[in-house]
Amino acid sequence: MQFHSLNKQAPAVDFRTATINGQAPDKGLYFPEHIPFLPNDFINEINFYSKEEVALQVIAPYVGNSIPRSELQRIVAETVAFDFPLVPITENIQSLELYHGPTLAFKDVGARFMSRCLGYFVQGQNGKVTVLVATSGDTGGAVANGFYGVEGVDVVILYPSGKVSPVQELQLTTLGKNVTALEVAGRFDDCQRMVKQAFADDTLQKELFLTSANSINVARWLPQQVYYFFAWQQWADKENPPVICVPSGNFGNICAGVLAAQSGLPVQHFIAACNANDIVPQYLQSGNYAAKEAVATLSNAMDVGDPSNFVRILEIFQNEFAALKNKLSATSVSDEETKATIARVFGEQNYVLDPHGAVAYLSLERYLQQHPAQKGYILETAHPVKFPEAVEQATGQKIEVPQSIQGLFGKEKQSIKMEPSFEALKSFLLDKK
Repeated sequence: MQFHSLNKQAPAVDFRTATINGQAPDKGLYFPEHIPFLPNDFINEINFYSKEEVALQVIAPYVGNSIPRSELQRIVAETVAFDFPLVPITENIQSLELYHGPTLAFKDVGARFMSRCLGYFVQGQNGKVTVLVATSGDTGGAVANGFYGVEGVDVVILYPSGKVSPVQELQLTTLGKNVTALEVAGRFDDCQRMVKQAFADDTLQKELFLTSANSINVARWLPQQVYYFFAWQQWADKENPPVICVPSGNFGNICAGVLAAQSGLPVQHFIAACNANDIVPQYLQSGNYAAKEAVATLSNAMDVGDPSNFVRILEIFQNEFAALKNKLSATSVSDEETKATIARVFGEQNYVLDPHGAVAYLSLERYLQQHPAQKGYILETAHPVKFPEAVEQATGQKIEVPQSIQGLFGKEKQSIKMEPSFEALKSFLLDKK
């Protein structure tokens, strides 16, 4: 499998090179030169496969010969070594819980897969690789956990000060060792801009071996397909495929789902559930894409004003607006509606949604009211404990802290404060070299 740049000004590369580079030399995102179509027998008989076998079948065509089959089997097995239950909420709505991994967030899948691939690729290489990543919440913790202690890799995480939850901040600032957290006095978009500028800077490219662990990296983005297939394994009504509603910020997650559908996964329709950062809902209404300054919301991981991965969704649909609108719709949900949804679903169904899941739930509920013959599921992308203030206020109940993260609360935060300036980041990276 070869990957080309969506800016179309750089040579095609294999999976190894795309993973190590993160972004193409022309600053475009890498995209597979063709989308593999999975055999009908695999889709029809998917319940006879283990999670590991499903994941290997899905990801192997993209990896190609870059990783030996036996090594890829090991990487995949470690990537999906936790549960992905599809849990009923109502008769028509289920929740695909993606928060049973080590950092209680869906990003554990991509971060674990990428860290293990990169660890394999840098074996025997002179010098260290610096993984540079911006986070609006869960990416930082998942990347920190996934890369912690990996030989030959340093991790630098930029996060917006005061705009991630307490648990999220502890997960990305308490590890130390080869993980450094930069607390930026700005928004996520500032962090993402600084990272993009770093990859475009000739001096840094010469002095450092930089790669990205954001969902722009194919090794972070592509493995997210697998849990859509896990959901299909658990979907009872195979004659009627689901409507899938995905909380969407940088659009890597829903893009992976759309890619899975193009590969043969049965899906009725996709909904991109957005908060007040409604760039894509506005685009689907007007046909005009206009990036905005991100605004802070309860569902902070979706506070993105210029989603990087949307260009990949456009590529999947060959930039045909009508085809895109036929398969994907998008909605915007306010904070007040988010809080009301958490309270209502807990009161009526005794199910606790996090703010991102609540945005998805209300979006799917509204869609199904207009399409009563259909059913669907939301992606519950993070454990409610990561958003205690909003969830506890809405439910009136104290959230039980999972045992896996109880030890975080006794640890000391370690972060380096930084102004939202690329020059400040550049100086730090060169000094750290």
